[in-house]
Amino acid sequence: MRNEVILMPKSWVLGPYGGIQNTGCRSLGDLGVGKMEMHIWILQGFQLLGESYFLWGELHHGDVFLAFTTVVAGESIWVRASALLVFLSALSLLFGLLLQRNWTWGPGGQGAVLLVNCDKDDPTSKTMDNKDQRVQTYKDLRDMSLMVLRTRGPGAVFANHKLVLHVSGSDADKVGVFYAHSNELVEQHTHILGPKKLFYVVEHALGEEEHTFYVEGLAFPDADFSGLVSLHATMLDTSLKSLPETPIFTDTVVFRVAPWIMTPNTLQPLEIYVCSFSDNTDFVEAISNLAQKTRCKLTICPELENQNDSWIQDEMEFGYVQAPHKTFPVVFDSPRNGGLKGFPKSILGPDFGYVTREPLRKGISSLDSFGNLEVSPPVKVKGKEYPLGRILIGSSFPRVGGRRMTKVVRDFLYAQRVQAPVELFSDWLLVGHVDEFLSFVPAHDRQGFRLLLASPSACYKLLKEKQEEGHGKAQMFEGRMAQLHSCIDWNRDILRQELGLSPKDIIDIPQLFNMKDNQAEAYFPNMVNTIVLGKDLGIPKPFGPIINGQCCLEEKVRSLLEPLGLTCTFINDYFTYHEWQGEVHCGTNVLRKPFSFKWWNMIP
Repeated sequence: MRNEVILMPKSWVLGPYGGIQNTGCRSLGDLGVGKMEMHIWILQGFQLLGESYFLWGELHHGDVFLAFTTVVAGESIWVRASALLVFLSALSLLFGLLLQRNWTWGPGGQGAVLLVNCDKDDPTSKTMDNKDQRVQTYKDLRDMSLMVLRTRGPGAVFANHKLVLHVSGSDADKVGVFYAHSNELVEQHTHILGPKKLFYVVEHALGEEEHTFYVEGLAFPDADFSGLVSLHATMLDTSLKSLPETPIFTDTVVFRVAPWIMTPNTLQPLEIYVCSFSDNTDFVEAISNLAQKTRCKLTICPELENQNDSWIQDEMEFGYVQAPHKTFPVVFDSPRNGGLKGFPKSILGPDFGYVTREPLRKGISSLDSFGNLEVSPPVKVKGKEYPLGRILIGSSFPRVGGRRMTKVVRDFLYAQRVQAPVELFSDWLLVGHVDEFLSFVPAHDRQGFRLLLASPSACYKLLKEKQEEGHGKAQMFEGRMAQLHSCIDWNRDILRQELGLSPKDIIDIPQLFNMKDNQAEAYFPNMVNTIVLGKDLGIPKPFGPIINGQCCLEEKVRSLLEPLGLTCTFINDYFTYHEWQGEVHCGTNVLRKPFSFKWWNMIP
């Protein structure tokens, strides 16, 4: 768990890589009252010779001295003390006596976590909380990380010294800092650091040893931003008025901005989103029944708001951000900007964030819709663990004229680091989305899931078997099955390699595709394009051949999925979605429960 760090309270030496305990050096005398120098001896076994170190210890009357020296083994040296210790600490850090100027991944890592304050806690506000320079409410404050500046030493030292909190110009537009004045309303907290505010002089009141600040993230990791932000506290010597202020020492705390994290089908569904319009009443009713059965909240976007745009999966993707003290969902608004373009921002509210990425110049394609953005369940690949799964996006072969997801969206996804993206080949499809040929469903064995792949060869095999059983004589699409199946198999090989899957982890779902302008579209409703709600699946009704009173395609899919403990509900989407190159998954969206695994415990 990441929690508050205190800088080396029992160490005499504080260096760039940690604290050296009392075995590193010993005092040859006390720093008496009124004296500013101390005689110490550096032992032969001292670590990191030649490095510069701060040396400090408590005086008899409880003050602390701080000095700066270069370590040379076997030497007796005098160090000069400033008689004051200043250091930053931040909540959301790792337990232990650790330096805060480095951020490290993993369960034994260290460093503070910062949330992008991208929700809107005040419903009357016209913008997100990270777009203004004020604290809206106490709820707004809880989205921020607490930072404490501690000073120890005689107050008289401030007569000739100045304490400055500062941020670099490159970090200033990524972070906002508010000073929490004593006994003041939250709305009166002062914005002191951020864009165009690079430093703040901390006033020292008599007896005041702690200054409380709240820190908010302003930007997610991206191509030009690693996610790391540093804040510094520097003590300046102002005793010589004829000379420039001289820095004596600086303490630093490093934050990592929490990434945006996607949620796979295997996580618990919380809320279902669907659009309503004049022709899809039966479809909305079927989704409503599934929501009631799975105890999910149902949100229906009315026609007046969706402007007859039914593709709510394409418009947005749900994820979340997380720090040790707070987690909240964040909707990622796609750049497609159809009739639903205003809906994702309407979800923005208290503890519900919003983010988007749009290209400045280059136009967008169908591959920029978020039916082309999926994420796998957690996987392990050749010893490398991906505890939050891997993002899957559709692309093309590297050739002139091929479609690819716009660079600003890809850059954003790669920059989050915790769900390393995999690019698949989807440009062979007319629409070009990965959800047209793959999906994941939960399972009680093996890796905890199965990958469903649309399979023309599996469908052809099934229909051939039925034909040989005397149920029909017509040949269907025989010449083109090999071509389309090679596209599926290309992705199968990538998925096996990048997700560490075996053949037993993959289920081939019968599906035929029709060719249109040298690209493929589903010939009958695409059963892979399903909504997954725990053990309940809402599957497009395929309207396959009826044999002995049953659809043979439905029966085949039931035989593949029901042994996994899954329940199959087939939904008629033929005229409302299928004929417009989409299915059930395209017409719905699901907000899911976050992972129990904490992202900072992984090693990217």
